[in-house]
Amino acid sequence: MKVIVLGGAGDMGSEAARDLASRRVVGKVIIADANRRRAEKLCEEIGRKAEFVRIDALNNDQVAQTMKSADVALSCLGPFYKFEEKMVRAAMAARVNYVSICDDFDAAEATLAMDKEIRQAGIAVLSGMGWTPGLSNVLARKGMNTLDTTRRINIYWAGSVDDSEGLAVIKHTLHIFNGKAPIFQGGRWKHVDAGSGEETVAFPEPIGDLPVSHLGHPEPITIPHFFKELEEVTLKGGVAPPWLSAVARGMSRFKFTNTAAKRDRAASVFHGFAPMLGKTGAGMSAIRVDVHGEKGGAPAQLVYTAVDNMRRLTGIPAAIGAIMLGSGAIEGKGFLAPEVAVDPDAFLAELSKRKVKVTAREES
Repeated sequence: MKVIVLGGAGDMGSEAARDLASRRVVGKVIIADANRRRAEKLCEEIGRKAEFVRIDALNNDQVAQTMKSADVALSCLGPFYKFEEKMVRAAMAARVNYVSICDDFDAAEATLAMDKEIRQAGIAVLSGMGWTPGLSNVLARKGMNTLDTTRRINIYWAGSVDDSEGLAVIKHTLHIFNGKAPIFQGGRWKHVDAGSGEETVAFPEPIGDLPVSHLGHPEPITIPHFFKELEEVTLKGGVAPPWLSAVARGMSRFKFTNTAAKRDRAASVFHGFAPMLGKTGAGMSAIRVDVHGEKGGAPAQLVYTAVDNMRRLTGIPAAIGAIMLGSGAIEGKGFLAPEVAVDPDAFLAELSKRKVKVTAREES
């Protein structure tokens, strides 16, 4: 198959492109990016399967025309609150199945609302197929499949400042610490202050214990949308070192990040400043998914965890999702999310082949 990776020269996109190119089922990987230097360097690294196409992500006609040359379009082009809806509309115009690592809840809500249009275009949009969302959703579904009844799903992530150099990651982080965050609680959706509800959660080493709080991610939107019997779905995240989360909350409180333009300026400043922080985080990122319910007539709690570099936790699931969609392992049209579209066992088997380790345990 031929896969186009939008934003393919970035941190997450380049990892997805490398994985795609290493698979026999993929014949061509098109690196679609605005950064010619980085894209051509990546193409040289990957070899004969790679091809560079320069795109302007704000030119919908050009993006749609470029997508037409592929079997699947994979978007790693963030921040998604800026680009996701545009990329989905381009995929609809091109009539090409689409996968993204969309991690902004408002972008996911907007795309979910387009479900009827997407179906009419005859394509599938697999949204949020990365680390969180993505791996988090698949692990939630794995837990639901294991328990007899599932009542609550609590998702936690930990990101390290020294685990990504991408400007889009910084913009996303400032965005999700700003304003309100969705949660699903008591069988209904609510919005709480982003950065509220702080608690300390144990992650795998080298992360360890880290404070996390409610942040704006898609999981509390999509999971209860598809599984209406659930009572609660929450997402909390935190950054190592923890003082950076406090800085992000403070910037939001004083309205330094309450518009896209302000976030762009703040992210550019931080992006230039970040190298001076050195190795101040754990150098890796992690995920934890707690699934609560009943099994065999008794209360049960399943805990799934993984730790690795952010680009691998994000880019590899995205590549697996693109291959599944392109090969027909994922069926259906319209708006899809990993928790309903992706077979957890098949996905985790592919993840294991890439040496991304997921641990599972049952707690009383």
